[in-house]
Order: sequence, then C-alpha cells, then structure tokens
Amino acid sequence: MPKKVTPVRRQYLQIKAQHPDAIVFFRLGDFYETFDEDAEIAARELDLVLTSRPMAKNQRVPMAGVPYHAIEGYIARLIEKGYRVAIADQVGEVTGKGLVAREVTRVVTPGTVVEPALLDEKRPNYLAAVVVDEGRAGLAYADITTGEFATTQIDASGVGQELARLQPRECLISSPSDIQSPDTSNLEPETLPSGTHVTPLPAYRFELGAAQQALLDHFGAATLDGFGCAGKPLAIRAAGAVVHYLRETQKGALAQVVGLSTYSTARFMTLDAATRRNLELTETIRERKARGSLLGVLDLTLAPMGGRLLRARLAQPLLDRAELEARLDEVQAFYEDTILRGRVREALKGLPDLERLTNRVLAGIATPRDLVGIRKALEVVPALREMLREQPSPTPAASGDNPSQHLGEGGGRGEGEGLDPCDDVVSLIGVAIVDDLPASISVGRVIRPGFSAELDGIATAARD
Repeated sequence: MPKKVTPVRRQYLQIKAQHPDAIVFFRLGDFYETFDEDAEIAARELDLVLTSRPMAKNQRVPMAGVPYHAIEGYIARLIEKGYRVAIADQVGEVTGKGLVAREVTRVVTPGTVVEPALLDEKRPNYLAAVVVDEGRAGLAYADITTGEFATTQIDASGVGQELARLQPRECLISSPSDIQSPDTSNLEPETLPSGTHVTPLPAYRFELGAAQQALLDHFGAATLDGFGCAGKPLAIRAAGAVVHYLRETQKGALAQVVGLSTYSTARFMTLDAATRRNLELTETIRERKARGSLLGVLDLTLAPMGGRLLRARLAQPLLDRAELEARLDEVQAFYEDTILRGRVREALKGLPDLERLTNRVLAGIATPRDLVGIRKALEVVPALREMLREQPSPTPAASGDNPSQHLGEGGGRGEGEGLDPCDDVVSLIGVAIVDDLPASISVGRVIRPGFSAELDGIATAARD
C-alpha cells in the first residue's frame, strides 16, 4: 500500500484486501462507489460512467458509483452475471470530523440474496453444497429467505437428479485446485444445472469435524442426534459447509435458520434432468419460461407462499399412496365446495409474503414496510380461521364420508383452530408504526407520536 494515500483510500484498500473476489461497493455519503478494477467492471456491466478520484499524491484511481437508494437494482444485475458483491457501509457516526468507520455488512452471492427486488416471489432461492466420496454423496440446501434447510446422503449417481429438482442458484463444491480433495473429480460438470453458479471452497470447509462443529455451534446443540443426520457423515459435511458459508456471507446474522431436516430421496419419484426438461414440469424447452409448462397451467395460486409450495410438490412427486390420497382429498374438498373456495381465494388476494417477511425480521434486516406487510398478512388470519372453523370435519373418505377432514393436514379445513392470528403482534405494529410510511426512514418519521416518550423528546429537540 502506498504510504501517501488518503485515509479513505487506506480504509478502502483494507476492506478490499479482505474481499478480493467480490466487487466492493463502498459507501461515501449518498453513493456507493467502486474503485480500481471493480469500477471498470461495474462501469462495463452496469452502464455506469467511469470517472476518477484523487486518492494519493499524483494518483487518480478509476471510480464508478450508484445512488445508495438504488443499490438493489445494480446488485441484481451483477448477481445475474455471476459476480459476488460486498457492501461496505458506514457504521460509525457521521460527525464531519475524522474518518467515518466502515465495514462490510453483507456479502451478496447468487445463493445468499435476501433483497425482495432480487428474488422471484414464487420460487425458492437455494444455496446448495455437494460433497462426494467413494461413490456416495452428501447434498444440503438452504433458502435463507424462508429458513428452509435440509440435507441428505445418497449415491453419487443421484446428485444430478437432486440438483435438477432443486435448481439452486449457487452450489458449493470443494476447490478443484485442492489436490487433497477427491470431491470435485467425482462431480462431473454436467451434473450441475445450467444457470447454477459454482463456488469452489477450500477442502477443509467440507471436513467432517469442522462441519459438525459448525452445525453444533449454530444450533447450540450438544449432538446432532435430533436432526436425523448423526449417522450420515456426508450429509453432515455438506450441511456444515452451507452453514459456514452463510455465516461468512451474512456476517453471523443467521437467526432465521432455526432447524435442519434430514430427508430420504426414496420417498419420492426419481426424475433426471432430461425427463424434467422433456415433461416441461416447471419451464418450457424452447423459451425456458413457466408460461406454457405444467406449472404455468396449474399455478393459479394467489399468494407467493402457495406458489412456492406448488412448485416444490410438482418437482418432487410422492411415492407414498397414503400421502398422495391425503393431498387429493384436500384438493377434492376445496374443488367441491365452491363457496368456501371462493371465500378463501378472495381472502388470499394480495396477501403479503408472510414467510419471507418474518424471516427478514429474524435476520435483523426488516424495514418498517416489512413490518406493515406482516401486520396486513396477519390481519387476514382471523377471517380464514372462521371460514375453516365453520366447516364440518367429518370422518375420512375411506369410511365413505366427505374427505374434507384431511384438509387440516395441509393447513386447510379442520385446522382453523391451528391458525394463530398473533393479535399481540398485529396490535403492536399498528400502535407503533404510522399509517403513511415515508419513502425512506431518513426523510420521515415511522414511529407514531405518543408511542415512545423518549423518541418524542428526541424529535422535539431535533426540531428546536
């Protein structure tokens, strides 16, 4: 590092050294700036004006910036092109005197996106990890926008089929440059779906001891017995790699991942990538879009959560007859009761994505608008509960009666009592947050006057 650089330049270079493989967006006032080679890439990929800035004596460095309020759209474009992005925010108080403290608050990769603008509301955003050893494989996947986290141990020949089902945005593998790892040599390139960004990691990230400890530390557990993977070392290795990577990119903020499920692929129909493509289950062969596929025909869901559930069920057909019959009973009951179906669909119109919104709260990144969305979603619950409660819950169809009892198993009829309206949460958000939210918390008040005497005092002092 040159000795006579500005303090800001020195700070930037220190942060960039910690994230050499990412494009660093460095907050300077109302802009996020990129420098050096990052600026050249950003200017080329984002159609930005490339300028320069004096950062040392007789030295100007390339620079390209974007307004802070528009950062999500630019991140989305870079992520789609396969880049990693590190966001260096101002974390210290801006006093006008001295250098403002800055640090990377998040690293955004294809599989760790949390911003709504970067997500497809009706499909998951999976981060997967695969480890292969002597004909067997561990495969784990997580969606930090919903908290879903699962792992399995299968024959290595089945990895391609599972990845074809999941269609992860990003897949972690052991680095090809690490000659001590046999994993990548057994993972053929064609195994990975097109559109999946591959992230090689050092082999030690997949070691059993490190992976197991990462899981135990994250869940605060003494053993992995309760997660179903205690006797599946490859499943543990893959899951541990996912947790380590998520904690690294999210800077430790991973409260939304509260559990791990271990599953068996034997419960589901085996469909390889070619079969899925030829059947056009979720996208057409020609245009690779949902419109015209089986999913496109069947998806009349009104809420994002329902859309994701339908996609998951189409991608993973059940083999168990009893489970299949239970699902069909649920469908039949709603199909036959046109009045109930119409009332439920009307209630679900415009329902905010409660699953992803609550996970944003758990992750500590929720905005006031997110909280209002949660309130609006929960306000629908009492009406839904009454609709379902009013319906009879007779004996199963196997006994010759109406099959509607099974609706309770999937969150439908017979389960109205199981829907918690969270009245205290709805009340708190309604009392605390103003009705007309400002476009930004920096230009208007979001907490109602009278809710907090301390805040009211600060606001009064600021005006005076």
